[in-house]
Amino acid sequence: MGLSAPVQAADPAYPTRPIRLLVPFAPGGGSDTTARILTPKLHDALGQVWVVDNRGGAGGNLAAEIVARANPDGHTLFLGFNTVLTVNPTLYKLGFNMEKDLSPVTLLANAQYIMVLHQSVPANNLKEFIAAAKQKPGAFNFSSGGAGTPLHLAAELFSKRAGIRMTHIAYKGGSPAAAALLGGEVQVLFGSIAASMPHVKTGRIKAFATTGLRRSRVVPELPTLAEQGFPGFDVGSWYSFMVPANTPARIVNRLRDESLKVIAMPNVQQSLSRQGLEPDTSTPQALAERIKRETATWALVIKDAGIKGEQ
Repeated sequence: MGLSAPVQAADPAYPTRPIRLLVPFAPGGGSDTTARILTPKLHDALGQVWVVDNRGGAGGNLAAEIVARANPDGHTLFLGFNTVLTVNPTLYKLGFNMEKDLSPVTLLANAQYIMVLHQSVPANNLKEFIAAAKQKPGAFNFSSGGAGTPLHLAAELFSKRAGIRMTHIAYKGGSPAAAALLGGEVQVLFGSIAASMPHVKTGRIKAFATTGLRRSRVVPELPTLAEQGFPGFDVGSWYSFMVPANTPARIVNRLRDESLKVIAMPNVQQSLSRQGLEPDTSTPQALAERIKRETATWALVIKDAGIKGEQ
């Protein structure tokens, strides 16, 4: 099927009209920025305009469902954000199946987090902090931009793996959560590397680890949690392209091939880097496996932490 020259020649051209990219959040955030870095180059590569359609709502589920129900012809894509794909199936009662109704194309980029602490915390490294936290269960507070957000889940997973208990304080967004750490309202934050490092350099907060499998290109001197006794710890934000299930393989492969070429462009990599993102691509199969693995991980974390979503 589709392997012989005559069959290939009979395949309709792709794309034949503008491509609609559903972004699950409002303009101005990381998802929107990533989309607007990539789409002009993809327009050039595929010869059709890419229309960025920001559809915030229901934690990203609204945009995902639009794509899940779209015709599987490669003209409607979803800019998949990791928590929408791997956390929302547990937190929300969905009107579609995230895993079965969307098919992966490729990873695009990722941003790992940094574990930072207020300078008042009596610890000079990760080992000392864990020891202090075990002595006083629940005494240390950590902030996040809301229940079930990536930074909340990163801290909960760390607590679970470290065998400690911290108290979660939810704020209305990442910026207020970071401000709470700087002001001493909380003692711990899993936050953005780009936003945190200026305050680390001035001594207002201290950094103990990053959350990826490999050291961050931005702070290569800082060890990862995986290096410090938490093998396999790999948490961050990542973006991907997803299409409706049953999209023909030839279209998925074309989208992936062109996406990889765009991601490899030096000016695209520079633009991503300025946003604190690192290029990160994959095969559709590897991305599907990652989504399945992380969905299972977060389901356990959410259950253990008693996190409640919108049902």
